[in-house]
Amino acid sequence: MTTGKIAAQCGHATLACYKALSNTNPELLRHWERTGQAKIALKASSEDELLELEAVAKSLNLCARSILDAGRTQIAAGSRTVLGIGPGPVELINRVTGKLKLL
Repeated sequence: MTTGKIAAQCGHATLACYKALSNTNPELLRHWERTGQAKIALKASSEDELLELEAVAKSLNLCARSILDAGRTQIAAGSRTVLGIGPGPVELINRVTGKLKLL
């Protein structure tokens, strides 16, 4: 994916997590909004790794949302492009993503 495509997909993931938490944990969302709305972009090596990370995040009761591409530009329709995790406690998120490198 190009840099712009990655940025757009990350935006989709942020919005998906935000929408999910607005229904399930609005207090956590308000805290995140008041404390800078941290976002960190990390690299995963494959779609399988994204699925594994999503499963671990969900097992820790973190919000985790995969983004599947619509297929209108660079990526085949239905391809998993990014995974949004959080907002949530840094310690829990680090348990899921701590071994990944920055994008």
